[in-house]
Amino acid sequence: MDNEVCISKEAEPPSESLEPPSKELEPPSGRPDAQGVTVAVSDDTWDAFLNLPVQPQFSLFETSPATDPALPVPVRGTPSFKTSARTRVFRKTFFPKATNEEWNDWHWQLRNRIRDIDGLSRILQLSDDERDAILRHEGQLPVSITPYYAGLLDAYNPLQPLRRTVVPVTAEFLHANGEADDPLGEDAHSPVPGLVHRYPDRVLFLVTGYCSTYCRYCTRSRMVGNGDGSNFTLGHWEKAIAYIESTPAIRDVLLSGGDPLTLSDEKLEWLLDRLRRIKHVEFLRIGTKAPVVLPQRITPALTRMLRRYHPLWMSIHFTHPDELTPETNQACARLADAGIPLGSQSVLLSGINDSVDVMKRLMHRLLKARVKPYYLYQCDPITGSSHFRTPVNRGIEILHGLRGNTTGYAVPTYVIDAPGGGGKVPLLPQYIEGRDEDGLLITNYEGNTYRYPDSPLGLAADGGAASS
Repeated sequence: MDNEVCISKEAEPPSESLEPPSKELEPPSGRPDAQGVTVAVSDDTWDAFLNLPVQPQFSLFETSPATDPALPVPVRGTPSFKTSARTRVFRKTFFPKATNEEWNDWHWQLRNRIRDIDGLSRILQLSDDERDAILRHEGQLPVSITPYYAGLLDAYNPLQPLRRTVVPVTAEFLHANGEADDPLGEDAHSPVPGLVHRYPDRVLFLVTGYCSTYCRYCTRSRMVGNGDGSNFTLGHWEKAIAYIESTPAIRDVLLSGGDPLTLSDEKLEWLLDRLRRIKHVEFLRIGTKAPVVLPQRITPALTRMLRRYHPLWMSIHFTHPDELTPETNQACARLADAGIPLGSQSVLLSGINDSVDVMKRLMHRLLKARVKPYYLYQCDPITGSSHFRTPVNRGIEILHGLRGNTTGYAVPTYVIDAPGGGGKVPLLPQYIEGRDEDGLLITNYEGNTYRYPDSPLGLAADGGAASS
């Protein structure tokens, strides 16, 4: 079970529909946990677990003394998190032998990821469609879910938003028109392996192909999860750094992958230190989903190390308001307290977050967690993503529903990453109605029209706007 690929050579015909489970479905009185041990669970306990809210009330929490997070085994003094009631019941049910110390150790979370159909079947009632997709899967983008994030999934409803983002369905095997394995043309803009240089003053540095939890709509599904690490060696890092050193126009380096925060503190610091020594590199960024799917990774030792490399920014991948749990809020608080500006990057996904209500709740909870909503991406047309993509007009409608109805801080920039390597193209609702002889006609968020006295270019210079 050390590799990342879960394959079955036989596949059953896909289910014709994916329906929510019947409300008459009764919870079992005993279920095997993720370690293969059958745990007796009363109906009352199991019902309580299913009815617990994924999102507890927001709060901040104190941190614990730091330990060395690079150690490969759980150690005494692992920084603890205050956990939600849902997480505590989930752990007791499926990981009863795990201590608080182990559960809060990010290495333990990685070692105990759910990666195959047996592991998923122990915690979820899989639909026929999910089961068929898992059995058919081979190659890149394997199944991988941390125990922590698995605790946020609905055991019975395959249409739950969080569950849909991490559990495969057979729609992944459909290849729609316009889809591609590398729709953004990253490989074509890669001067050396692992480095994408698309914009004049910044580069994307892919430092690993590994994530703790794989999103089913991943833009880099072509390259993540192969398990061999052959494209992310020290030699590849050195070539990428040499290119950055030899290109003075580069002032901004974004570390991504995979997830850079799955690297050990030592490897991550080696990278940051080498990049910080380059005089023309003004600031560094890290793109990650670790605070969401592996919040235990954000240890006091990690934040102490990161704060040595300011200016350092972090872009965190959030999808749904249910991800803003006490654990994730604490992880964000630790990063913010270390002086790291936090921004969110969210992908617009059909049936998951494509409504004004869900998006507003997500943005509000992000602000409370001290994360500035940054980008809202139209889902990239990767191969097998048609079931995730929404019409672009839906994104425009959501932006229109946010603007004016909540603080501007809660309104992200909606963008399409242009296929073929064209870069990010911002999309906005239309607020300019036109122009008349008295000025510019504009519409506000309520649909009311106003006139702004916008003089034609050159009028003031000609004296036409002068008065005594």
